[in-house]
Amino acid sequence: MAAVEERTFVRAEARYVRTAPRKAQLVAEQIRGRTVPEARTILAFMTRDAARDVEKVLTSAVANAEANHGLDGDELYVLTATVGSGPTLKRWRARARGRVARIKKRTCHITIALALPEEQAIPAPLPKPAPVAAPVPEPEPEAEAVEEEEAPKPKRAPRKKAAEAAETAEEKPKPKRAPRKKAETAEAEEKPKPKRAPRKKAEPKASADKPKTTPKKKMEDS
Repeated sequence: MAAVEERTFVRAEARYVRTAPRKAQLVAEQIRGRTVPEARTILAFMTRDAARDVEKVLTSAVANAEANHGLDGDELYVLTATVGSGPTLKRWRARARGRVARIKKRTCHITIALALPEEQAIPAPLPKPAPVAAPVPEPEPEAEAVEEEEAPKPKRAPRKKAAEAAETAEEKPKPKRAPRKKAETAEAEEKPKPKRAPRKKAEPKASADKPKTTPKKKMEDS
């Protein structure tokens, strides 16, 4: 029978991270060989953007060790922290004179492995709890449901307010409105206006009273 190799590390991996491999590799070198509490402190105070991605992978590796193998995360240390290059997304940008500049958006794969001090063996994975079956609901009696469907629903009585309002509206006739004043003004406009008497023309005065005047002759230049 082949011997079963003992597992000595617990790992976690993040693939296709939108960070350049060189930038993430500089962060991974700072936590390699350190304990988990030291690595968390270093990543928390780093100003590089790649530190956030590496910190997520470290947290995932600690969660795997605690949930699957029942280990204490503070007792582990970072055995390996590697960064591999992923596919490169190619984009372009327009430049002067109709040219194009290429933009390379690089990705990477981050892997972190945790181990116990002095290379102790990792215990076997904990057995998973058996799935609990959901309780089956009891079937309801069909006879009662059929009787309830067959029974007709009682009709509602008409509302009293609507009936009373209709009776009062029929009994009380509406009062007629008085004619508007516009009719009187229309009758006044129809009446013809009285014609004015013609003015007397002034009689022309006698011409014998005024002597006739002769036009003056213009003085000729001597």
